Parts: sequence; structure tokens; C-alpha cells
Amino acid sequence: MITKAIKQGLTLAVVMAFLVGCSSSDKKKTAAPVATPAPVVKEETAPVKAVANVVYFDFDKYDLTPEARAILLAHAEKLKGSSTSVRLEGHADERGSREYNMALGEKRAKAARDFLVLQGVKAASLEVVSYGEERPVATGHDETSYSQNRRVEIK
Repeated sequence: MITKAIKQGLTLAVVMAFLVGCSSSDKKKTAAPVATPAPVVKEETAPVKAVANVVYFDFDKYDLTPEARAILLAHAEKLKGSSTSVRLEGHADERGSREYNMALGEKRAKAARDFLVLQGVKAASLEVVSYGEERPVATGHDETSYSQNRRVEIK
């Protein structure tokens, strides 16, 4: 076991050896030039913004709102020329029959798909699925809940 005094003595010996090696003499020595590292330049990159993965629809509608178009445009930019596959999941609120809501969810997902294809995304990379009213995100029976359930999720 090394005692505190021995540790201090060893530390002092190492420091002294370093200082002796670094001391200068009166003789002129030509030393090789010391290369200075190049300054680090940070590239200016735009911060990556998260893009929403859900677009919402009005009651009993499947046409895209301006907000939905903006979200889909951002996704189209990322998907163009990419081999990434995307699933567009259409949803509806609980009003209407089960069959009607399945068809409405499909129309919503197809509207999103068609818009993406018009923007240059390969149709083969887009899958359309409808869940109708079967997978609500909000379980209330009011307009706030209904509006959250009328959606297409981009996955």
C-alpha cells in the first residue's frame, strides 16, 4: 500500500522531471516549426425540424386542408428519391356506420397518397390502410374528441 508521503514524492519527482526536460539553455537551437492545428470551422446547418405525422380533416370530408397540405409537402420532400415505405392510416370519428367510416378513412388516406404522388413520391412506396372508427385517439363524445379522430397518420 502506497502511503500519502510516497505518493506526494512520486508526483513531485514526475513534475520535476517534466520541468527539467522543458528547461531552456543559453545555446541557440533551431527547433522544427511547431504545426498549429487548423481552426475548427463549424458548418452552418439548418436545424432539423420535426414534421407532424398526422393530418386532420373536417367533419364528413376527405379534402386536404391547407395545414394538411403543408405537412404532406414536408413529408414529400423527405420521401422523394427515397426507398422508404410509408403507411397512410385513415381514421374517422364514431359518427356514422362502421362501413361508412371505413370508406371515409380510406378516402382520407387516398387523398394524402394522391397528394404525395403529385409531389413526386413513388406510389409504390405508399400503402393505404383504413381503420375507420376502430382506433380513436380521443374517447370523448364531443367535437374536440371527434376532431382528433378525423385524421390520417403517416407511419
